[in-house]
Amino acid sequence: MFRWLLLFILVVPALEIGVLIWTGNLIGPLWVILLIILTGVIGAWLAKKQGLETIRNFQQSVQFGQMPQDTLLDGACILVGGAVLLTPGFITDAIGFLLLLPATRFPIKHFLRNAIQRAMQKGTITIYRK
Repeated sequence: MFRWLLLFILVVPALEIGVLIWTGNLIGPLWVILLIILTGVIGAWLAKKQGLETIRNFQQSVQFGQMPQDTLLDGACILVGGAVLLTPGFITDAIGFLLLLPATRFPIKHFLRNAIQRAMQKGTITIYRK
């Protein structure tokens, strides 16, 4: 896991710099700066909207005595997506929007749910119930 994280920390910023330079040469540095600001503003608005909706769904699930499993994965995806959108760059913005949009978040949640179940079966994750 640490190797993947280290690779991610080294490779993504290098790719972002390359894409920003390439885009700056293509459309100009001012437009790149404006696009970065625009994606940040749109991403913050979308994260707030999706976050509030997820909080309402969580409260509704708890109110009806249901386990909010899907809502918790939604919340995690929205949190990571919003944080990634604050990082300047087009690659991280694409990842952030994928995590924030409900249609694209669904397959990611499915993958995460399966990964968590596999980890629980292996014994690398333990969930204690009261």
